[in-house]
Parts: sequence; C-alpha cells; structure tokens
Amino acid sequence: MTSSHKLFCFGFGYTAAALAGALRAEGWSVAGTCRDEAKRAALAGQGIEAHLFGRDCPLDPAAFQGADAVLVSIPPDGEGDPVAALHGQALDARWVGYLSTTGVYGDRQGGWVDEDSARDAVSARGKRRVAAEDAWLALHKSHGVPAHLFRLAGIYGPGRSALDAVRAGTARRIDKPGQVFSRIHVLDIVQTLRVSIAKPAPGRAYNLADDCPAPPQDVIAYACELLGTALPPLVPFAETQLSEMARSFYAECKRVRNGRIKSELGVALAYPDYKAGLKALRE
Repeated sequence: MTSSHKLFCFGFGYTAAALAGALRAEGWSVAGTCRDEAKRAALAGQGIEAHLFGRDCPLDPAAFQGADAVLVSIPPDGEGDPVAALHGQALDARWVGYLSTTGVYGDRQGGWVDEDSARDAVSARGKRRVAAEDAWLALHKSHGVPAHLFRLAGIYGPGRSALDAVRAGTARRIDKPGQVFSRIHVLDIVQTLRVSIAKPAPGRAYNLADDCPAPPQDVIAYACELLGTALPPLVPFAETQLSEMARSFYAECKRVRNGRIKSELGVALAYPDYKAGLKALRE
C-alpha cells in the first residue's frame, strides 16, 4: 500500500470513517459521498472530497474512477441497492467491498450460522440486504466487478458502545431468555477490510463477528462494572417499549461463526469478545 492509492466510499458513516482514517494515516487519499451539504462541508474540513449522492442524484463517474478500493456502506432502499443500480457497471477499482449484515441469515433460535448457511431473512430490512448482495454478486459474474460481501454483526467502538449508553443514562437491561447477539469492534472490521483490500477474493462473503455471542444485558452489566455504576433494573422483554427497529432485532437470535476471516484472511481479532473491547475503550 503506497501513498498513490485512493479509497472511494459510497456513504461516509461510522465504519467508513474508521477505514478512511486508517488508510489516510498510511498516505491514501480518500473521497466519498454524503447526503447533504452540511456533511459535505464537514468532510471537506477534514480534507476529504465529498459528493452528494442519492438515487435521484447520481455521480459523474469521474468522481470514483481510478479508485483502487471502493467501499459501499449505503443501505438498500425499497428499489434495491442504489449504488449497484446507478454505478455498479462503471466501477473500475481492483476491490469493491459491500457492507451487508448478518440479518441476511434470519432467525436461527440461537443456532450457529456461517457463510455457507442459507440466507433466510425474515425482516423487510434483511430481505433488502439479500437482494442487495445478489445485485453485487450478479455484477461480479456479468461484468467482473470485484465485489466482496462483508456481513457485519452489531458494531461497537469509540463513541458507540455500552459504555456510552451507561454514561448517558440510556442503558437498559432487557431480559429475553435465550436471546444472544453477535457483535464486532469497529477496529476489527477495519483490519479485516484492509487485509481483504491487500488480498482480494472477488465474489467471496465474510462474516464479521467476534468469538463471543452474548446476551445484551450481560454486556450492559460489564460496562457498569467497568464504570463503577449501579446496574439498571432488569426489565422483562414483554414489558419493554422498543422502537420497531429495535424490536425487529430482538425477533432474531443467532450465533455467528467467524472462521473464514481467520482461515482465509489470517485475521487475528484484536477484540475477540465484548469484555476485551469494552475494557480497551474504558482505558
């Protein structure tokens, strides 16, 4: 990886910003898209060239042509994946990464899934992700687009963790017997993406999760322990008032295997479980 390399990000959210920061530290140039002028101005202030993009606002292909790596983190809408639809065939990068979700596997009632497990999404959001994955795989097969699928578990990291929820007083311990979630530290996402960029395997899918699926109330309890804060009350799931999106997360329960990123990419997780991740964030 040399200073002549360029990353283009369709969508500049939490994970894209983390990858961009890591690569810029090595001399990469970074450009990307956002949805409004305020975000574009903020990115420009960081030295990042940003373009407005949406289904009704496609890019001039010159914006992304010549990029070595393209990261796509924009979620699909009701019509599908806007990046694949509007610009997929024009991408000339040597690596294209699509950030999907483990929601494509649906509910397994606590069972394990790996990349060879059937995609059996139950939520509308999960079904859209399956369709988006298929769109990128179709572009790989029909036009040689070097698409890679990254199925992310719940993302946490600096400014976005159980520690932050406890500090803000918004943490809740919700008791739904048998419920577990898989999660992944953003820096382990970044290291996996960087290895993949250096070692492309177009058409491949990877699960990004740590080694320790766990009940969400346990994560909150450990964050309270680290901060020396009293535990919030344990509330039965049936008595909680959750948003429709949060309730949809609790409607699915699975444990996500991460063996492929280890065996094929040689990734050694910096934070193999939530305790390691939260302890590092606390220090």
